[in-house]
Amino acid sequence: MVTRRIGYLLLITVLMLSVSAVYGQSDQQRELEAKRARLQEEIRQINSMLSKQQKERQNVVTEVEDLNQKIRVRQELIRVTNRQANLLNREVNNNMKKIDDLREELEDLKENYAETVRQSYRSKSKQSRLMFLLSSQDFFQAYKRLQYMKQYADYRKEQGESIKSTTEELQELNKTLIAQRKEKEQLVAENKKEQLALEKERKQQQGLIASIRQKESQYTSQIKKKQEETKAIDRHIERLIREAIAESNKKAGKSASNATFALTPEAKVIANNFAANKGKLIWPVGKGVKSRGYGEYSDPVYPAVKNFNNGVIIATERGEKARAVFGGEVSAIIAIPGANKAVQVRHGNYITTYYNLGRIYVKKGQKVSAKTELGEIFTSPSTGKTELKFLLYRDTNRLNPEDWIYRM
Repeated sequence: MVTRRIGYLLLITVLMLSVSAVYGQSDQQRELEAKRARLQEEIRQINSMLSKQQKERQNVVTEVEDLNQKIRVRQELIRVTNRQANLLNREVNNNMKKIDDLREELEDLKENYAETVRQSYRSKSKQSRLMFLLSSQDFFQAYKRLQYMKQYADYRKEQGESIKSTTEELQELNKTLIAQRKEKEQLVAENKKEQLALEKERKQQQGLIASIRQKESQYTSQIKKKQEETKAIDRHIERLIREAIAESNKKAGKSASNATFALTPEAKVIANNFAANKGKLIWPVGKGVKSRGYGEYSDPVYPAVKNFNNGVIIATERGEKARAVFGGEVSAIIAIPGANKAVQVRHGNYITTYYNLGRIYVKKGQKVSAKTELGEIFTSPSTGKTELKFLLYRDTNRLNPEDWIYRM
């Protein structure tokens, strides 16, 4: 009996650990499902924007870049769905093992209960139970026998309840297992569908790249021109930041050659609050998808050619507005000759820049709060694309906006 009780305790411990692991996996499953939903929504937004831009697009290179973005998101979606399916497979295996353990436990419970019933049947008459009490040598022994009879009845009741609860748990696990297997089948089917779409997009991409390579000299000149324009804009933005630092230091009576802002107590509070919200800042647009991340990237046609993006580029819809990601003060309105406009907002010693605006809604020195509309994002007549370039600096140090904006 003692050995059997120890066995039950070990079985219960194992089951509790299994339940804990399943809950952990369920949390991970929910996280993956949320990420999968976000990626599916991103693909829907990309398809919607590409459909609207189709009539206006006159640039094959732009079409290749759009396809690259779509392929990147779809590849990530496939990876996430695969992780979900693998995690679900582990949960199915864990539940199958748990079902086997419960069935074994149920058999033991039923066997013990049957033995208890057989013993009870042998002494089931009220007369024998009464004689058992009356044959006691003294009152104390009679009391102990009465308690024993009560404990025996309670034990039988407890055995019956254990059988019932274990049976119910087994039934629920079987239902869960059926649902998990169905969900896994759906994920596998969805992944096959995404793989087919990915193959189709890659073939389309290869066809476009082949057509571009027939005009290699024209394409390389376009790349060079685009790189020069980007560098000129970046230099202009960084120069304005240095000028803002020099002006701040001059007002504070410090050297204008310092590379960091001289902060007032109020500005320090704003900077600290901004830093405390790293990873939680709102998007600089109400609706959009990241079309180009921060850092070095390969040219879509000639991978050996490297480019660098010192911010992030967000694709959105025509008429969309750029908005402040945090409270601060407009430190500069930028109108670059031959390019579009930009707004810089200072948050203590942090500067956010919103470039590629067609119209500006704010003025230099104006206080803004999070979600304040700064201007309307420009839509290119040649590509039909509406894109915002968002940059982030701490003093003169370039930062990766993807680390600061929520789920970018």
